Amino acid sequence: MSIELRKSDSGIYRQTIRINQYTVFADVAKDLGGDNSAPDPHDYYDAALAACKAITVMMYAKRKQLPLDYIDIVIERDNSREAQGVYVLNVTLSLLGQLTDEQKSQLAAIADKCPIHKLMTAATTEVNTSYS
Repeated sequence: MSIELRKSDSGIYRQTIRINQYTVFADVAKDLGGDNSAPDPHDYYDAALAACKAITVMMYAKRKQLPLDYIDIVIERDNSREAQGVYVLNVTLSLLGQLTDEQKSQLAAIADKCPIHKLMTAATTEVNTSYS
């Protein structure tokens, strides 16, 4: 799997990103010199966590036949200490359906086991950059 990125024809910093058959865009806020025309890279990082938690919880609930109708997730970012190596994502789950408190607690625990959560908190990521 590869992701391809190229500078967009429009915007100062806007990027066109191709992931398989999908095209998405990235930019930065106006206060950073961009046009604020698309999510910035931090937004995609944070959104990956939200999406993974939601999908993981939904799959688990379906497999266990729990009455989860849907899940809403809000992620609040605190990047005030990012330069010191601390990036905080506060996640709020809203589990909607005829769930008991015990089932909600069980689903919240499962959310913390999603692959992206594990990747962000337990894995060492190596990035190897080359050029041509």
